[in-house]
This record gives sequence, C-alpha cells and structure tokens, in this order.
Amino acid sequence: MDTLSYKTISANKNTVNKEWIVVDASNQILGRLASKVAYVLRGKHKTNFTTHVDCGDNVIIINAEQVVLTGQKVDDKEYVRHTGYPGGQRFTTPTQLLKKNPNEIIEHAVKRMLPRNRLGSAILKNLHVYAGSQHPHAGQSPKNFDINTIL
Repeated sequence: MDTLSYKTISANKNTVNKEWIVVDASNQILGRLASKVAYVLRGKHKTNFTTHVDCGDNVIIINAEQVVLTGQKVDDKEYVRHTGYPGGQRFTTPTQLLKKNPNEIIEHAVKRMLPRNRLGSAILKNLHVYAGSQHPHAGQSPKNFDINTIL
C-alpha cells in the first residue's frame, strides 16, 4: 500500500529545545504579563508542545518594580497567607508587597497560572524575576522578547 503515514511526535526531556528569553515588565499590566509568561513557560507557543513535559523556555523578567495594576487593585486587592498558628491569617496589599519584595508579586501571579502539580513546580523554576534592569544570566545569551506579540 502506498499511502502517507503521519506519526504524532511527542516531545521528551531529551528532544526539547529550551531557550532563554528576557521580558521587560516596565509599564506592563500584571495579569496580562503573567498569563503570557505562563504561556511561554509551559511551551504552548512551540509546535512540539506536549502536556506532560517541561518544554517551555527559561524566562527572565526585569524591571519587576515597574509593573502596573489597573483600577483600584493597588489598594483594594489583598494577598492572604496563614502562618499555621491559630489566628495567624495575614493580609498584604500590592503596595506593601511592591515596597517589600517587587519580585514576589510577579512570581505569585505566574505561579497561580501554572498547573498545581509536580510539573508546575518544575516549570516555575524556569522563571527568574529581578527588580532592576540587570540580571546575572548573561552567560546564557538570552534573547530580548516582546511579550505583547504572543496571544
């Protein structure tokens, strides 16, 4: 029989092409930035995307302190955590979080957009967030990436 045969190609950790990209977060809206970064971290922008494999790129986010929240979310939004002790519920606003640790606000937003399993934890390790415009990953020769071109 002379027919064409198509095989589905699944990526695995040996065949994945991982790149390093730099994303500038200055004047970017937090939620939109986080959803696009999560999309790239998972590898959904690649043709060989496989759901059960970490096939995304390594993402470096610079200028994290210049991220923007729209509306009244800067004052009204609350991040809730619990210390584990009775009465240990703690609340933080984005304003306080940006003053204390501006990297954490982006990491938290991206983490909540990834799968909540071991793969999601492994993918999150490919995210590197820095408050300033400098980063220590020059040895990987990352490419500048305009995040607005995705989706």
